[in-house]
Amino acid sequence: MKSFNRLSCINRQVFSGLLLGGSLIFNQSTLAASCCGGGGAATLVLPKFFDSMYDVSVGYEQYHGFWNQDGEHLNDPPGSDLNQFRITPGYAKRINDNWQASIVMPYVWNDNQYAGLSSNTNGLGDATLGFWYENFDDIKCVYAVNSIEDLTPAAYFGASLTVPTGVSPYDDVENSFDITGRGFYRLDANMLMDKTVFPWGLTLSFSYGVYLERDVNQEYGKYVEPYRRKLGNRASGSLGFSYSKTLEELDTLTYTITYAALKEDASTINGATDTTSGFDTQSVSIAVAYSTMAKDWIVRAAFNHLPTNDGLGSNFPATDTITIGVSYVIP
Repeated sequence: MKSFNRLSCINRQVFSGLLLGGSLIFNQSTLAASCCGGGGAATLVLPKFFDSMYDVSVGYEQYHGFWNQDGEHLNDPPGSDLNQFRITPGYAKRINDNWQASIVMPYVWNDNQYAGLSSNTNGLGDATLGFWYENFDDIKCVYAVNSIEDLTPAAYFGASLTVPTGVSPYDDVENSFDITGRGFYRLDANMLMDKTVFPWGLTLSFSYGVYLERDVNQEYGKYVEPYRRKLGNRASGSLGFSYSKTLEELDTLTYTITYAALKEDASTINGATDTTSGFDTQSVSIAVAYSTMAKDWIVRAAFNHLPTNDGLGSNFPATDTITIGVSYVIP
């Protein structure tokens, strides 16, 4: 029985890495169509003791109005139908026992009808390059708490760079519905922590990002007087609770519910604050993941919901997102 529990914990530790880097981090791609462009993605997390990983996810996001700057939720005009589809391949590679690197590159389709305007565009989203340091050397999942040490979480600390490979408002586009990216480089400091006392798990993530300032000389395809723009610093975090079940063939199912929050400060134009910018939002996600006994394949599905109550967001669209992903891990 002890060896069975140990194997269950190893499976759960693999799950933790995959889910942290997959469907449970607050997905940057919720920044899309009716707000400010989308197509970013979270960094991947390679499970401990594995050499590399291929990952692909498919997402569908539908829009249900937006919060104005005062936090009041407003419906889109009658007849509006705003949608974004994404396919996001990624690859992670172990550098040494405790360091790993990854790249994620989404492709985005926008399909929108809004106030008589119809738009159907597609293109690359913003790519993400990531590095993680694993601050642990062995499996941190336990099946019983017998000492303080048993409460030590698996901790990851890292950095990521968002690269503006997508189409932004500062490119040759006609309107915001053509956007697939934000147009700025961003550096993020990231932290992930996971603790499992099998079969229950707790996951905490936090990121803080700083955009790099850039020159702007056109907006939506029209040339403007050149100026310097810098998007506001952003902070995001999530808290997730999970339950894992080991099946008869030692495959594993994990169910997770996650609360996440995101806030971006106001941007600046030539050093002056743009009082119409900045946003914040909150979301709730539910997810289920299946892993084989060999821990080489994992399939996951997630549903992310942004509640439409007044006061739960500002300057941001309300959306529902369904994501299905598959990962293949190489020992």
